[in-house]
Amino acid sequence: MMKEAMRFSNWVKFDHRDLLRNTNYPGVYAIAISRTNIAGRRFGWVKEICYIGFTNGVSGLRGRLNAFNNTLRNKSGPGHGGAERFLGKYRNGNSLARKLYVAVCPFECNVSSNLPRDLRIMGDVVRAEYLAFAKYAALFGRLPEFNDKEKSPKRQML
Repeated sequence: MMKEAMRFSNWVKFDHRDLLRNTNYPGVYAIAISRTNIAGRRFGWVKEICYIGFTNGVSGLRGRLNAFNNTLRNKSGPGHGGAERFLGKYRNGNSLARKLYVAVCPFECNVSSNLPRDLRIMGDVVRAEYLAFAKYAALFGRLPEFNDKEKSPKRQML
């Protein structure tokens, strides 16, 4: 059975994401753009959340957030489609990163396992992303900006 409520970490600056705990596990993450420093603040469903994502990959939340960083900063390595949407609007990923904050909701399990318990938890991760979308949409009447694929196209490659 899924956790009663998603428990996100406090907000951290995106470039300090290595300070987050349990990012070796799969989970859901929220990214916010804020001109004011919200690092250390308790997670809240704020309008500044501009992207919600999830991962069930073996590299966990850490790997997925690093892929986001790779795309944002035009580095080689695994890429991230959501970050491409950010770059459709913000041309300078390094400048944008200074305004990004992230909070994570890890789900402790073994993604390489075929045990029923682990498979159920991985299903809970996917469900949790949709519950996060629903929570945000209920509060603000829309999806986070960069989850809306029609309103936020990926950057155009030349």
